[in-house]
Amino acid sequence: MRKCPFCNFKGDSMAKVVLENKHCLYMQFYNHNLEGKGIIIPKKHKETVFELSKEKWQATYDLLQKAKKILDKEFKPDGYNIGWNIGEVGGQSVFHAHLHVTPRYSDEPFAGKGINYWLKGSKNTRKSSN
Repeated sequence: MRKCPFCNFKGDSMAKVVLENKHCLYMQFYNHNLEGKGIIIPKKHKETVFELSKEKWQATYDLLQKAKKILDKEFKPDGYNIGWNIGEVGGQSVFHAHLHVTPRYSDEPFAGKGINYWLKGSKNTRKSSN
């Protein structure tokens, strides 16, 4: 089994820990194309969000609120995308649950295009199951 890059994360050349509480931490990427992009991860390894207890959900929510205050003050985004990718088909590439916190800006080429823009596009139509 490969070592999980999020277990015992303390910071590295790609991201720093900005906030943490008893159950989770918020890490922010240094050189992301969208300033302030980060993720909230549970400290204890859980593969998907569906494995989180109510207490860990609450801890995630609490950290998200604190992260938003910091992001609003430091980067002044015009919007946010917040979400979980679950399973390989859902886009999960690191199998340790993590909540994406992505500030969005009005001057981006894809401003106004949320996740559903990509999911409901005609190129994403499933093949007939008949």
